[in-house]
Amino acid sequence: MYFKGRTVITFVLLTMIASAVVTITVADQWLGTKKPLAAVAAAADEGKASSLRQDELAKINAVLELIESKFYEKVERKELLDGAVNGIMNALGDPYSVYMEEDDAQHFSESIEGSFSGIGAEVTMDNNKIVVVSPIKGSPAERSGMLAKDVLISVNGESLEGLNLQEAVAKIRGPKGTKAKIVVQRTGFSEPIQLVLIRDDIDVETVYGSLRPDGIGVIEIRQFSMNTAKRFKEELEKLEGEGMKGLVLDVRNNPGGVLPVVVEMSQLLMKPGSTVVQVEDRNGNREKTLAKGGEQKKYPIAVLTNKGSASASEILAGALQEAAGATVVGEKSFGKGTVQVSYNKTLGDGSLVKMTIAKWLTPNGNWIHGEGITPDLAVEPHELYTVARLTLEDSLKPDSLSEAVRSAQVMLHGLGFDPSRADGYYSQETVQAVKQFQQKSGLPANGVIDKKTADKLEQEVISWLQKDEHDIQLQAAIKALGRK
Repeated sequence: MYFKGRTVITFVLLTMIASAVVTITVADQWLGTKKPLAAVAAAADEGKASSLRQDELAKINAVLELIESKFYEKVERKELLDGAVNGIMNALGDPYSVYMEEDDAQHFSESIEGSFSGIGAEVTMDNNKIVVVSPIKGSPAERSGMLAKDVLISVNGESLEGLNLQEAVAKIRGPKGTKAKIVVQRTGFSEPIQLVLIRDDIDVETVYGSLRPDGIGVIEIRQFSMNTAKRFKEELEKLEGEGMKGLVLDVRNNPGGVLPVVVEMSQLLMKPGSTVVQVEDRNGNREKTLAKGGEQKKYPIAVLTNKGSASASEILAGALQEAAGATVVGEKSFGKGTVQVSYNKTLGDGSLVKMTIAKWLTPNGNWIHGEGITPDLAVEPHELYTVARLTLEDSLKPDSLSEAVRSAQVMLHGLGFDPSRADGYYSQETVQAVKQFQQKSGLPANGVIDKKTADKLEQEVISWLQKDEHDIQLQAAIKALGRK
C-alpha cells in the first residue's frame, strides 16, 4: 500500500474500470499505424466480410417483431439492440471481450488517457464472479485494504450475484465524496470482509521517479496510459543525469494499459534487436516486436511485482527478465496474457466493442496467462501491507470472535504490540496489547477497541507504511542490485 501525497486532477468520470486498463488494449487508431502491430490488425480483420445470412437475420427480426408486438410492456428498441450485442459478446466466454454502450465507451477511452475518478480498482469477471485484478496505487480502493483476487459480493447492501461486469460496475459507480460499503470474500478468511471507501479523484500521474542517497533510482509506474512512455523517458533521463547506479522499476498493483506504450518503454532499457514481446494470432502465427532506438543499460535493473501486477506490467517484467538480464523481485504477477483491440469506430454510434484477438508471449515464447511472471527473488510483503482495514460499526470487545478482531491483532503485532495470536479471538493477551497501545496513544486504556482506538490504530499503520525502510520487497530489490 502507498499513502504518499500526490497532486490530482479532478475528472468525475468513472468509479471502476471494468476490464479496461487491466487489459493490453489497442485502440482502432493505433492499428496499422504502429508497427509491429500491423499483423495483429490484419489477423483481427480476418473474416470482416462475414455477415448474417438471410435465415439468421430473419430469426432475429422475428424475435424483435414478437417483442415489439406481443411483449406486455413497451421496450426501447435501442435497449433490445444493445442487449443483443451484449449477448453475442457474452457468448464468447471471455471476460476481456465486452460491449460498451456510448457512456461506458467514453469512460473507457478517457481511462486509457489516465484520467478518471472513483474508487480506483480494476475488475474482471471470473467464473461468474466479480474479481479484483488490482487496486490502483494511492486510490480509495487501496487505502481501504482491497487486494488483488478479492471477490466482490455486494455494494451498499446490493448483491452483485448474477450481474454481468458492466452491471456490477454501475452499482459501484457514484459521485466523488460518496461512500461505498463493499463486501469482499478473500482467500484465507472464513467470513466476508466489509471495506468502506469514499469515492475520490484518482491520481492521473502515472510515473514517479526518485534517487536514493545510495545512488539507486526508483521509478514507480502506476499504469500504462497514453502519456506514460513520455513521462518514463523523462524520469529515466533525469535519474541517469544524476548519476544513477542501479534502477528499480516498481509495477506493483499496476493493472496494465496500452500495448504500444509498454513496448516503447521496455525498449529504452534493452539492446536493439532483442525481443520485447511476441504476439500470436488465432492461427498460431507469431510476430516478434524487436527493440529499437534504446540501449542495453550498464547499470543493474530490478522489477518489483506483486499479485496486482497485470498485463502490460507483465510484458515489461517478462521482457526485462528474459531479454535484458533484469531481476524480478516480489510476488508472482496476476497472469493476464491476451491482447484486446478496442473497435471504437466500427459501430458508428459511439459504442465500442473490445475483443480479445491474440495472445502475447514473453521473449522466450512463454504464455503466462493464468500463471503470471515468476520472480527471480520471491519476497512476500509485510503483513501490514495486506491486512484488511478496520471498518467498525460496533466496538470490539473481549471474548468476541470476528475478522475485524483478526485485522486488529495483525495491526497490533505489526506495530510492536504482541496480542499472541491472529485468529480473530479477542483473548486476554489481546486485551493487554490493546491497553498498551491505548496508553502509548494517550487514549483511555480499557482494552476495548472503540472507534477512537480503531481510528488511531489505522493512523499508526498508515504512518508505518509510508516509510520505505518497512517496504521489505523494495529493500530486497535494492539489495539484489547491490549484489550485481
